[in-house]
Amino acid sequence: MPRAKNRVAARHRRRRVLQRAKGFWGRRGTIYTVAKHAVDKALQYAYRDRRQRKRQFRRLWIARINAAARLNGTTYSQLIGSLRRADIHLNRKVMADLAMNDPDVFAKVVDASKN
Repeated sequence: MPRAKNRVAARHRRRRVLQRAKGFWGRRGTIYTVAKHAVDKALQYAYRDRRQRKRQFRRLWIARINAAARLNGTTYSQLIGSLRRADIHLNRKVMADLAMNDPDVFAKVVDASKN
């Protein structure tokens, strides 16, 4: 009886890895063993950076809110504290959008938080 080598499944497994490595530079996109390591590393980076993207956006929003708050005579921390005390619920994404695209409304929010 001949030895079974599971050729079809092995080919599909290798093809799946090489499809994921498509567009990688040099041998990382063509040679299976090199591509396998590159794909594994890329998946690790993708997992990590899905979480880091959230942190980076929050930092960006805070920087934008702080810049707009300083133009209105307050700081970021004072603004967030006064918003909490005034019971105004706006998240940082919305506040940053207001600060960038509608400074007049942002100024009204700052005034409302002070009163």
